[in-house]
Amino acid sequence: MDQRIIELYDEYTHTQLGRRAFMERLVVMVGSVAAAEAAMEAIAPNYARAAIVAEDDPRVVATAFENAASGVKGYLATPKAAKPETANTFVITIHENRGLNPHIKDIARRLALEGFTAMAPDLLLPLGGTPPDQDQAIAMFPKLDLNATGDSLAKLVTDLKAKNPKLKVGVIGFCWGGGMVNILATKAPNLDAAVAYYGVAPNLADVPKIKARFMEHLGALDDRVNATIPPYEEALKKAGVKYEIFKYEGANHAFNNDTGGERYNEAAAKLSWSRTIGLLKTQLAP
Repeated sequence: MDQRIIELYDEYTHTQLGRRAFMERLVVMVGSVAAAEAAMEAIAPNYARAAIVAEDDPRVVATAFENAASGVKGYLATPKAAKPETANTFVITIHENRGLNPHIKDIARRLALEGFTAMAPDLLLPLGGTPPDQDQAIAMFPKLDLNATGDSLAKLVTDLKAKNPKLKVGVIGFCWGGGMVNILATKAPNLDAAVAYYGVAPNLADVPKIKARFMEHLGALDDRVNATIPPYEEALKKAGVKYEIFKYEGANHAFNNDTGGERYNEAAAKLSWSRTIGLLKTQLAP
């Protein structure tokens, strides 16, 4: 797909560019309404595509969860054949700017199969929760208070650890959720591991507060996010944070989302996932 189409779609999904203006520009770019609709079909996430781990996979127990101390609610996935140490390894799984959707629930189930208890919160709850319409969800995110959202997640981490002193807590997030991982890492010094997928940098003044082992995955073609990373990396170095940043050649923003059509990059997704699981298993080990 023409990289200009991908960049226009990224602008549409991450700025205040409305759908009508987006489609008008897309029609001009590709030459017709029919071609624009076909391009949109090829690039927009399609949750009808098969999940990696089915909702009814017998190896996973999936339920709703609610944490009263933080007000956070969402989706919980645990291994059915849980080992004793599973109860001591939690991974908070933060969604993209479409909310808690089938893809993110699938990610939580994948983490469960790796031996973790995965908690995927619906961070649109202050605005009524994730709607079924993707465009409606995208429009809700600019209304969220990022600082308050980060505080709620930090309270979740603290409450989980207060209830179980042996607990190890990691966090993984994608797109908007990757940016939230970066914010949470500055607000939760008791976090053990943090993995951001193509997430923008947090306030650089807060970087010295990061104590978690940190990893970020970037698509080399993702100019918008990548522009925030060099000063972030300098701040991480200066603060003495243990970190790794990986950039995947030929990969766009959202390269890990296998429901995302043309932006999905299988090679980058598999390599980044193996690195992520390796870090989580090392840092969250009992």
